[in-house]
Amino acid sequence: MKRRFCNWLCLMAVLTLAVPVFAQSEQAGRDAKATGATLLHPASYRHYVDMFRQQEKEATGTEGADSWQWIEQEIPWFDSSNKAFEEMYYFRWYAWQKHLVRTDHGYLITEWLPKPEMKDFGALPDAAAFHIAESRWLRSPKIAEDDARYWMSPGARPRLYSSWFAWTTLGLVEATGDTAVGTELLPALKENYSAWESSQRDANGFFWSIDTRDAMEKSISGDGYRPTLNSYMYADARAIAQIAGTAGDTTAQADYNSKANVLRALIETRLWNPKDEFYEVMSPAKDSSIRKEKKFIDPGTVMQLSGVRELIGYIPWMFGIPAASHDVAWKQLFDPQGFDGKYGPTTAERRSPRFRFASSDQCTWNGPSWPYATTQTLLALAAFEHGTQQSVMTKADYYKLFSRYVLSQHLKLANGHVIDWIDEDLDADTDEWIAKDMLIAKHKQVGRGNYYNHSGFADPLITGLIGLEPRSDARVVVRPLLPAGEWKYFALDGLPYHGHLLTVLWDADGKRYGRGAGMQLMVDGKTVARRKTLGELDGVLR
Repeated sequence: MKRRFCNWLCLMAVLTLAVPVFAQSEQAGRDAKATGATLLHPASYRHYVDMFRQQEKEATGTEGADSWQWIEQEIPWFDSSNKAFEEMYYFRWYAWQKHLVRTDHGYLITEWLPKPEMKDFGALPDAAAFHIAESRWLRSPKIAEDDARYWMSPGARPRLYSSWFAWTTLGLVEATGDTAVGTELLPALKENYSAWESSQRDANGFFWSIDTRDAMEKSISGDGYRPTLNSYMYADARAIAQIAGTAGDTTAQADYNSKANVLRALIETRLWNPKDEFYEVMSPAKDSSIRKEKKFIDPGTVMQLSGVRELIGYIPWMFGIPAASHDVAWKQLFDPQGFDGKYGPTTAERRSPRFRFASSDQCTWNGPSWPYATTQTLLALAAFEHGTQQSVMTKADYYKLFSRYVLSQHLKLANGHVIDWIDEDLDADTDEWIAKDMLIAKHKQVGRGNYYNHSGFADPLITGLIGLEPRSDARVVVRPLLPAGEWKYFALDGLPYHGHLLTVLWDADGKRYGRGAGMQLMVDGKTVARRKTLGELDGVLR
């Protein structure tokens, strides 16, 4: 069991929590104007930043910068009876803001610390979709919009790694309600899609990728037609079609919907292994252009499925691709011989004879748990559970996955203290950070993964656990995946949405927030929907 980090800051935390957590009267008005809060008292969470700064000093030797002013101005507020979730929420924003920089072309969100001394601080596209998804919930929409514009600008390299930029742009538009951003980026999104088609689509319609270019090096399945890029391209085609439709470009709308239909059929019929009941990597065709790539590792087969289940097999659910007949794949998530791990899902099934095969590379996707992959799996599972009726997975399963994600994001220091932490890959059984330990042993790039910005947290919490479903219309739909009975209360307050500020709260007995027992949805401080039990709310923006 992990021992929680505790020193004089723990006492300060207790004293701080004595301040009423909900804002009232004149103070509420000041808070709403300065911090976006209409229910919660932001000062109640100040102690987290103080604690994180001291933890950073213990871990790195340098006290962290005081980011409270930025946090107070930008983030939506979160309060929960589960303090592990609450603390991690604020920690992830503390870590996230370290990667936000201003450049000549606006805001840019980076991945590594310290930021490389190179063009645009070494920003990479592999996790950019997570960066934009997280920042769409900040009160300054310019942050996410600038980053999206950067990746679609001349000089950027959006195809250095695979990603789902159009889908992410659509998600940004659905959160802010600003369709102009989608229309503005539409030509560049179409150009990016065409460039992928020219460089990595074979005559059979599949997109090929090197696992390293999916940011998933040293995988068991290797290179070929992977569920990653093919799913991303499907998603981007659907998103471009929708953005084009909004912009009045019906020709592009029809064209990209057609592209999506073709890809969906290929994924469903060719990447699904009926024997393993899972989506898997297929080796490339004999005439595939991937075979000309210097980094291509030939599996020795042609158009054959890998025969190994990997966590990437859940990616199609992120974008609503799979048929109901494929729901059975989710049974592997908590199978002891599948992906089950105390500190998060493994990236390859444990029953594979090549699970965690020996490698001198610190970044391997042959079994370690990666926050990147766990984020994708959380998004995929949320989309699955928010979809059509099914009997394979429950809200309890989603909560179990998210709870393990929270548990995994810690680091045990030499003095025995356990602090909040986010890094590269980790051992799903011991919670040791693999790349970090290997780099220390090699005396090479020590600290490279500190506060690594390669995953998401706030976005899956907002859209999954709390259950806000971003939309293009004036409806506000909340379908929480939090199981009944787990938390006595929670509140998400000051959440920017379509030019308004939302509050979603659950108070089992009505004592926490003083607004009565049950669940409520508020828009700009006014209740628009409520119910006595934890469940779906449907309101309208006013």
